[in-house]
This record gives sequence, C-alpha cells and structure tokens, in this order.
Amino acid sequence: MAILLHRLGRWCARHRWTVIGAWAALLAIVTASALTFMKPLTNDISIPDSRFEQVLQTLRDEIPEASGTTGTVVFTSDEPFTQSQRESISGVIADWNALDNVEAIDPFESQDQLDSSQSELADGRQQLEDGRAELQQGEQDLEDARQQLADGREQAEEGRTQLEEGQAQLDEQRGQLDAGQAELTQQSEELEAGIAAGMVPPEQAEAARAEIQAAQAQLDAGREQVDAAQAELDAGRQELEDGQAQFEEAEQQIADGEQELTDGRAELETGEEELAAGQRMADLTDGMRVVNEAGTVAMTQVSVTGGDVASINPEVADEIQEIGNAIEANSGVQVDFSQEFSMDLNTIFGPSEAVGLLVAGIVLLVMLGTLIAAGLPILMALVGVGIGVAGAMALSPLFDMQSITPVLALMLGLAVGIDYSLFLINRHRTQLRHGMDVRESIALAVGTSGNAVTFAGLTVIIALSALTLTGMPFLGVMGLVAAATVGLAVLVAITLTPALLSLMGLRVLPKKMRSALASGDEQDTAAQDAKDADTRRGWAALVQRRPWLAILGVIGIVAALGYPAGQLRLGLPDSSSEPAGSTAYTTYDTVRSEFGAGATGPILAVAELESPVAEGEVALMNAQADIAEDLADVEGVLRVLPAGVNDARDVLVFQLQPEGGPTEESTVELVDNLDAKLPAIGAEHAASIDITGQTVANIDISEQLADAMPIYLAVVVGLSLILLLLVFRSIWVPLLATAGFLLSIVAAFGAVVAVYQLGHLDFLFGVNEPGPIISFLPILLIGILFGLAMDYQVFLVSGMREEHVHGKDARTAVVTGFNHNARVVTAAAIIMVSVFAGFIWAHLTMVRPIGLGLAVGVLVDAFLVRMTLTPAVLSLLGERAWYLPTWLNKILPDVDVEGAKLERSLGAPANPDIAAQEPELSPSR
Repeated sequence: MAILLHRLGRWCARHRWTVIGAWAALLAIVTASALTFMKPLTNDISIPDSRFEQVLQTLRDEIPEASGTTGTVVFTSDEPFTQSQRESISGVIADWNALDNVEAIDPFESQDQLDSSQSELADGRQQLEDGRAELQQGEQDLEDARQQLADGREQAEEGRTQLEEGQAQLDEQRGQLDAGQAELTQQSEELEAGIAAGMVPPEQAEAARAEIQAAQAQLDAGREQVDAAQAELDAGRQELEDGQAQFEEAEQQIADGEQELTDGRAELETGEEELAAGQRMADLTDGMRVVNEAGTVAMTQVSVTGGDVASINPEVADEIQEIGNAIEANSGVQVDFSQEFSMDLNTIFGPSEAVGLLVAGIVLLVMLGTLIAAGLPILMALVGVGIGVAGAMALSPLFDMQSITPVLALMLGLAVGIDYSLFLINRHRTQLRHGMDVRESIALAVGTSGNAVTFAGLTVIIALSALTLTGMPFLGVMGLVAAATVGLAVLVAITLTPALLSLMGLRVLPKKMRSALASGDEQDTAAQDAKDADTRRGWAALVQRRPWLAILGVIGIVAALGYPAGQLRLGLPDSSSEPAGSTAYTTYDTVRSEFGAGATGPILAVAELESPVAEGEVALMNAQADIAEDLADVEGVLRVLPAGVNDARDVLVFQLQPEGGPTEESTVELVDNLDAKLPAIGAEHAASIDITGQTVANIDISEQLADAMPIYLAVVVGLSLILLLLVFRSIWVPLLATAGFLLSIVAAFGAVVAVYQLGHLDFLFGVNEPGPIISFLPILLIGILFGLAMDYQVFLVSGMREEHVHGKDARTAVVTGFNHNARVVTAAAIIMVSVFAGFIWAHLTMVRPIGLGLAVGVLVDAFLVRMTLTPAVLSLLGERAWYLPTWLNKILPDVDVEGAKLERSLGAPANPDIAAQEPELSPSR
C-alpha cells in the first residue's frame, strides 16, 4: 500500500493541474446535481416494519385523514379575544382548509361544542322526562278509553237482551192475536152457516155479528200495538247496530293509541340510549379545552396529508405560516407554530461553525507559520465536505434523509479533512527542512503519512459504516453519508493535497525557513531534531517520571466527567429543547401551561375489531366509549378521545393524552403500561389494539437503539482490538488503546448527560430545558470516537513503535516517538475540538449535544488517553508493551502503516543531514 501511495503522490505532484481540474470539475458537477435533484430534509425518524410503523400503515389504509402529519398552532392575545379577532382566526382556519391536503379545526367552534355538550345533555334529559310524562298520560287516557268501550259494550249487550226478550213477547202476542183471529174467523163462518141454515134466529145473528165485530176490533187494536212495539224494537236494534260501528271505531282508535304508545316507548328508549352514549362521550372530553378559560389563548391542530415522507413539505409549511402570520399586524393576535411547521432544515452551516473553523485556522497559522500553508488544510477539508455533502443531497431523492445527516457529514468531514491534510503537510515540511526535493518529499509523505492517513480513515469509515448493523435505516444512511465524506477527505488528502503542495513548492515553509534552507543553514533543523531526541524534556518525559500519578490523574478526571453517564436516559428531542423565544418553543410552552403537557404529544391507539360495529350512531358511540373508558383507566392517561372510524366500521382510532410531556419519564412508563394492558383490553372487546404516533415512535426507537448499543459497542471494541493488533503487533498496546477508548466514551457520555439532561452549565451551552439525550447519540459517539481515537493512536503510538523497532529501548522509544509527533497531534486535536465545539451552538438543536460529545471525547482521548495515559502505561510495561507471541507474529499480516518498508526501499535521502537523522525518524513525522 505504501509503495502504491508513493507512486500516486509522485503522479499527483507531476500532474498537478490535471488533479486540480478533476477535483474542481467533480465539485462543480456534484454541486449542480445537488441544486437540481435534492429534496427537502426531514426531522422525522422511522424504522420500517416496526410496531408503530405497522399501526400507522393501518391508519393510512383505513382512515387516511387520521394519519397525516399534524402540527399545532397557537393564537394568543393580551386580552380576551374580541369578536373581530375570533372572526380573523376563523378566516385563517378557512384559508388553511382551502389548501390541498390541509385540514384545520376552528378552536372556537370546538370549544363552543365542548362547553355546550353538558347543557345539551341537560336539555335532552328534560325532553326525555317530558316524553315520559306524556307517555304515562297517554297510557292513562288509553286505559280510560278501554274502560269506556267495555262499559258501552256491556250496556249494548243488556239492550240486545232486552230487545230479544221484547221480540219474544211480541212474537207471543202476535201468535195469540193470530190464534184469536183464527178462532174469530171460525166463529164468524159458523155463525153465517148457522144463519144460512136457519138455525140462528135473526135477532141472535145480529147480536152475534156485533160481538164478532167487537172482538175483531180488539184483535186489530192489539195487532196495531204489536206493530208499534215491533217498530220500537227495530229502532232499538238499529241503535245497537249503529253502536257496534262506534265500538269498532273506538277499538281502532285504541289500537292506534297502543301503537303510538309502543312507538313512543321505542323513541324514549332510543333517546335514553342516545343520552347515555352522549353522556359517556361527554365524560371522556370532560376538562378538555382548546381555548383557555381566560379566553386569551386558542389552540388548533393542522393536519397535512399526502407526500412520501412523514413530515410537512417546506413549501406547504411556509404557506401555512404565511397565512397565519398575516393576521398579526392587523388583529393584535400573536400566532406561533410548532416544530413541524417552523423547523428550518435547509441550513447546515452557521456562524458558530464558522467560529470553529476560525479557531482551526489560527491554530494552523501558529503551527505552520505561513498563511498559505495554514489555509491549505482548511481548503482541502472544504473540498471534501463540499463534494460529500452535495453528493448526499443529490442522492436524497433515493432515500429519506434526516436534517442531521448532512450536518454530521459536514462536522466529521471538516475535522478529519483538516487533520489528514495537516499530517501529510507536516511530514512534507519536515522532509523539506532536511533538504529533500519537493516532488520526492511529496511522494514520500504520501507513501508514509498518507499510508497512515488512509489506514486511519478506513477505521473511521468502518466504524461509521457499521452503523448499518443497528438495523435502523436512518442511522445507516447517516453513517454511510458520513463515511463517504470521510472517504473523500482521505482521497483529497492523498491526491489534491500533493497536487497543491507541488504547486506551492517551498512556499509551504515560512520565509525564514526557506531562507535558511537556501543558505544551507541547518542550525534550526538540527536544534529541533536534538530536542525531539532529548528524553529528558517534553510532556512524555514528565509523565514517565510520575506514571502512577499520571494514570490516577487521568482516571480521576474521566471519573469526574463521566459520573453523570450512569443517569443516561435516552429519547428523541421535542420542542422543549428549542431555543427560548423561538416560535416552536413558544408554542410548546403555551400548550403545556394552558392545556397540559400531554397535549404536546398525544398517543394514537388503533383498535381493529373482529366484526364491524352495528349500524347506527349510538352503537358506534358505545363501541368507542367501551374501549375509550378502558384506555382511560390505564395509569398515566389523562384523557381519551375517539378520533375516527373507517368506512367498514371495524377500525377505530383514539387519541390518548398523557399526563406528562412526550419526553418525560412518566410518558415512557405509560407506553410500557399500555403495552402490558392493551392485549387484555383488546380481548375484552374482540379487538386487537396497538399504539402509534410520534411520541410512541420516539420511545420505541429509543428503546431499540438502547438495545442495539451494547452489541454495537462490542463490535467496535472487537474491531479495535483486531486493527490495533495488526498495526502495533503487540498484545498490550491494543488492550490499552481499547481501554482508553472506553474512558473517552465514558467522559463524552458524562459531559453530554451533565449538560443536556441534568442542566449543568445550561446557560453557557444554550440549553433551554434539560431532557433525555438523543437516542442515537451514544451509538454515533461510539462509532465516531472509535475512528478518531484510532487516528491519534496510529499517529502517536506508531512513532513510539518505530523508535523501538529502530533499536531504542522501550522507555526511550516512548519519549522520542512522542516528541516527534506531539506537536502535530496536539495541533490536530485542537483543530478537531474547535471544529466540533463550533457545532455546540448550531441552529439545529439536535446537533448540539453531538458537537459537545465529540469535542469532549476528542479532548479527553487526545490529551488524556493518548498523550498522558498511554505513555504512562507503556513506560510501566517497558519491553513487555511490545510483546507478541511468536506464533501470532507469524500469522499476522504486516500492514506497515507508517511505510517503513518504503523508506528502506528508497534508501538514504539525498541530503546528508536526513541520512544522519534517518535511524531516529518516526515515519509519521
């Protein structure tokens, strides 16, 4: 590898304009591609096939309107809202609803409905009571009608009996009259026969005829009486028939009355069911407010559906904000938007980051002594991160990219890009001071220090790429983008840097040094070499004299920094971490103080029923209330609101308001409680119930990342041991390096927890409200610090190894190897800490703890672990530090990180002074 890199360095030095042009063209092409193809970044983190994603997909399929990205908007006034202000706010709501895929609810209408629900229920109860009274009166009237009908029928029956008896009497009388008539007719015939026969005297005949006529008159009179009585009976019979029709009509009226009563009872029962269901729903919303009691704050939810990412399109967010802000000037209403609308994800570099670069430039200027040389590492870093970040943005349509991804790539690319170029430039300058030809020096620097840079970069790339092992795509993308940027930093260092060094020639040296070199004055160079070879001076010599004190001091400092790490609590940030005064924080704080902390991060519960809910509003309300009431009984749930139902009526969604905010421990405990109790609640209602929403997603992701962290740490530690075993061919050095890496991790974790979770020195670091640590930060710190720790291990300890290989005893090799490389490692560490520290005050609050963790981690690792603990322990170990079993030495490949074989193959340098120094030179100088 060293030989190949030597050839590469020579070629780049000879074809400098070709190399410079190629990199310039690549930068232009990638930048143009980024400007053309990049899509908006997102702050939403997701894990495919996770529990919350599967539930959310059910919502998207069944109830799309409930699955959109929802943000909160707060309207505030110093005095209770006037009617004019209410109308202005309602107008804003209407304008929002006029936008495509945007839905907002008028808070005043919602609050009026909430306030009127109890009075409407009271009116309903009164109407039911009135209905019951009317029903009871109707039942009494119907009973009276039945009694009257029964009495009438009884009277009619008595009349019919009397008519039948009268008819029998008349028939008997008529029979008697007919018998009398027959007898009288017979008497008259006998009389006439007797008269005709002369048997009756005339005077008797007249008397007999007179008696017969008198009897006939009596019979006729009796017949008239019978006919009159018959007429009366017929009239009575007609009255009975007419009464029967009235009875039938009354019976129909009674039947109709009974049906009306039946219908009334059914309506009353339905009303009672509706009232009971309405009361259950009102109880669920009891205490809920979207306009505070003082009437000065109104809150609404604005939901945006559509799009292929779980965030609001920036153009839509800007339009929503523009509509809302329009009323501030005229109405006196302040409008604030939650993080979903107000997060600026398009800027990845700000003033604080520029300050970090400025500090790095000052350090480079002090170390290198010339402005052109000091600017070269920064230029190399900017080229690397420019191509890396622009390339990632150009590829962003292919995958969802979190806002922190390009910032992380920028942070690492700047830090390692400056350092890698610095290591190579430092080696080149050292060789030039000893009189080596410019191009030969460039080639040798690339073959030696460039080889170490390549190996160091590979360790960072491997550590970052290993983030894909977590199984979380967003973290894998983050690691791969950062790894690609680090890879570009390596390529820039070993190709573009040699080209520019060739172009600069001796101007890479300060003017005084160039003059001395031209005149052949090597006094300063010899003096510096003598200082490096002096085992009585320098920090390593001081540490070697008091190794146990140095070890205890390092452990004590790390313990002081790292003790808060035991209280580490993971989570994803909410708006409470936003800067005070920002619209996102103002919205969060206002909602928390006026409507409860849980209103800032509701939980969605989705119930999939085995069979659809029966038709009817009451059945639906009761089904919703049955599940909602059980959910509300779970400890930690403040309120449960039914939030939707699908068309098939077999999927119900509920909004749960926790008692605490999204990142509070009580909410994490609530999610655990729900996970434990939802199966039983679902079984009781023939449903499967699960939860989703941003709050649940954040908690689930944090737990999965916490579970993945030990595995990832084990992989990184194992990789550390293997790599260092190859590089240093020692048993103890890899163990020491890995133990030191763990110390750096503890210190970094402790500092981050102390500042961002416990709130120590919050005023200094701009921490608005302490909270849980970003859930993916520990894994990021482990991966990144591992790579960077290996950088310093390679550049510092390999020099000690080379001194020992060249024949010096172990203790002397520690000091001389340290002295050869301490200046450049110190400068590199200060630069890297400065770059990382610049991100502590970045505009993206999610980046800030990462910047602090990396700054503290590098500071501890470089100055305490690599430059203090390592020399102390290696001095105590002596020759044992470089022990490697013979059998292991035979099977391990010789990676020759520092290019010692290359130096030997090239022979002694042309300059005699270099030849004299060569046995003591560290390949990383």
